[in-house]
Amino acid sequence: MEITRRQYTVDLKFDVDGAIGTIVLNRPEKRNALSLELLQQLSSLLTSISQNNDIRVVIMKGEGKVFSAGHDISQLVGRELTYYKAIFDTCIEVMEKIQRLPQPVIAQVHGVATAAGCQLVAACDLAVAEEGTLFGTPGVKIGLFCSTPGVPLVRAIGRKRALEMLLTGRMILAEEAEQYGLINKVVPPDQLAAETKALAEKIAEASSLILSMGKEAFYTQVNLADFQAYDYAKQVIVTNLFAEDAREGLSAFLEKRKPIWKGK
Repeated sequence: MEITRRQYTVDLKFDVDGAIGTIVLNRPEKRNALSLELLQQLSSLLTSISQNNDIRVVIMKGEGKVFSAGHDISQLVGRELTYYKAIFDTCIEVMEKIQRLPQPVIAQVHGVATAAGCQLVAACDLAVAEEGTLFGTPGVKIGLFCSTPGVPLVRAIGRKRALEMLLTGRMILAEEAEQYGLINKVVPPDQLAAETKALAEKIAEASSLILSMGKEAFYTQVNLADFQAYDYAKQVIVTNLFAEDAREGLSAFLEKRKPIWKGK
């Protein structure tokens, strides 16, 4: 999928403004439910973004009244095993691509983020939400435990809190989600877009190469034992020193000037 300045698919919008790419889930009439078709399009779009060095940060948001209500329930009834596997295989592919994406991804969340929608927020690197946004994994209430959403959720907020959300299906407000560590910041509704963009712009000031290297290193070391993590991180930072942008950044600091990044 070739990325253009402004691109639309059936279920997604995509726009590039400078170094910031914005993905918009575009099924407002279905509360941005993550249908198989949307997930397939999102997977393809993420692959294209990963190959574009001009994009340094990605914002993920939803069209309409909510961020995402999760999987399209109508696709989870009366289908064949192969169809169900395709839905969840593609969903996991999307979540893994977000983590592997060279660019940091910020979820801009409003309204509701439930089940796989909550999973999507947890899978993003950072998240900003407006006051009053609801988060939850309520599958247990309809006989479908949120097993896959639980994977990034527990890694974001820890076992006890994740299990409480998964076992009870209780919805939590943005303010509680911030305390849990599911999101980074809660802002008034009229400031959501501006605050998210400001965070993206701050990140985009850095070298695309260093952002990519740092994100990959973070997710690689985070699940290693301490001594293994330090050994790996040491190798990464030494390699980092030989990058052109590292030499430029260090020289610019010593010379008290703004660095000029080359992405190399």
